[in-house]
Amino acid sequence: MTARQPLFVGGSWTEPDGGHYEVIDPATEQPVGWAPEASRDQVLAACAAAREAFGPWSRTPPEERAALLGRAAAVIRENLPEYAELSRAETGATTGTARGLQVGVAAARFRRYARVEPAEWAIPPQINEAGPMGRAGVMGALAVRQPVGVVACVTSYNNPWANPAGKIAPALAMGNTVVVKPAPQDPLSVYRMAEALEAAGVPPGVVNVVSGRSTGVGEAAVASPDVDMVSFTGSTAVGQRIAEVCGRGMKRQLMELGGKGAAVVFDDADLGSAVAGIGTTFSFYSGQICTAPTRVLAQRGIHDRLVDQLAAYASRLKVGDPREPDTVVGPVISAAHRDRVESYVELGRKEGAVVVTGGERPDLPTGFYVAPTLLADCTNAMRVAREEIFGPVVVVIPFDDEEEGVALANDTDYGLIDYVWSGDVARAFRVARRLRAGGVGINTVGRNMEAPFGGFKRSGVGRDVGSYALHAYSEVQAIVWPG
Repeated sequence: MTARQPLFVGGSWTEPDGGHYEVIDPATEQPVGWAPEASRDQVLAACAAAREAFGPWSRTPPEERAALLGRAAAVIRENLPEYAELSRAETGATTGTARGLQVGVAAARFRRYARVEPAEWAIPPQINEAGPMGRAGVMGALAVRQPVGVVACVTSYNNPWANPAGKIAPALAMGNTVVVKPAPQDPLSVYRMAEALEAAGVPPGVVNVVSGRSTGVGEAAVASPDVDMVSFTGSTAVGQRIAEVCGRGMKRQLMELGGKGAAVVFDDADLGSAVAGIGTTFSFYSGQICTAPTRVLAQRGIHDRLVDQLAAYASRLKVGDPREPDTVVGPVISAAHRDRVESYVELGRKEGAVVVTGGERPDLPTGFYVAPTLLADCTNAMRVAREEIFGPVVVVIPFDDEEEGVALANDTDYGLIDYVWSGDVARAFRVARRLRAGGVGINTVGRNMEAPFGGFKRSGVGRDVGSYALHAYSEVQAIVWPG
């Protein structure tokens, strides 16, 4: 078990006022380490340190900021085995996921924002008619991206490397400073990220990390008068509360919230591809992922075959110790969350759904495991079809024709990522354009990491990833002059 972790405030490793709490391995139920509990005053001190560092950092040439991010990526790569083992222990992710999709993606995101991109672009000259301010003339203009200021980054538990890196790297690249409040379940990995940035030469106060189980830690960061923007990944309910605070202070927001992704599978779909894609809900972070295709809309011509193949796929997945190389499904993050997921499966039974496979607790000596579960004979009115379960549970709903499929897909409070499987590419694109979601995958669950990412409706506000993240962590300023 690691030593008692200090906070990282103003470039110094600081003992927490609130003591420490245990971080638990969800596979073994044993302590991983001791995480610090920050006080409200320490959170505000971190925000003040970020405010003080903002001026010098924002004036640092973009090439120097980019070089620092590149060095941080190198440090993360050099320590990948150690970092991945900690991440596996904190989250319950399989070793392959921890190495490739957690730590590996974090390093890639720091490398991505080590590329310097133009912060200004010319706007075509415009001939203005005479007005109250003077005679007609030709006006030139530039649009310039300026940093927002101090960004509070409140991150999710399902990926303590890729998620914080996706906020910190573009924010720093744009000249912002950050205060990171990691999820209480797995904050130790974020402190290792801070160490990597410190080793890369980040100036004091540019990056600060404060953690705690108390909701007051995040609330203090969000409400701090030194914070100009909040970047949050998590549930819609918490996002709404953060947005209310941001609204009162006119703080900028970037919100990646819940999802209940529809997978619309047509009669002419490649069922093998659809099953493999939908099946990632069972295995990828054990279903603890907002982009998962958890709500399957199956056209009646293939409905029964799709249900049978999904059930067979789920039953073949090994559930167990994430350290074992053949394990596909690890535990969920905590006993409380396991209970929550199981309660939804029981609710589905009461609502009339048929548990085709799963639905029982795996017979394992330790760990917070949920068996991959498939619920059929569902309707879109059921709570299991409307609410985010955040576990390895898939519901299947039949539909007759394209119009009904689109209507069912859009009949949801969420709109993060939907999916379409069809052998008719023209129809797939036509349907995709009608779906009210921030992203749509056609015959794939893969992502293009330069494409904008974010949600419609209650799934979020704003877009990040690629160049879109640079826009998200900046203000656009217009500079106009007579031509």
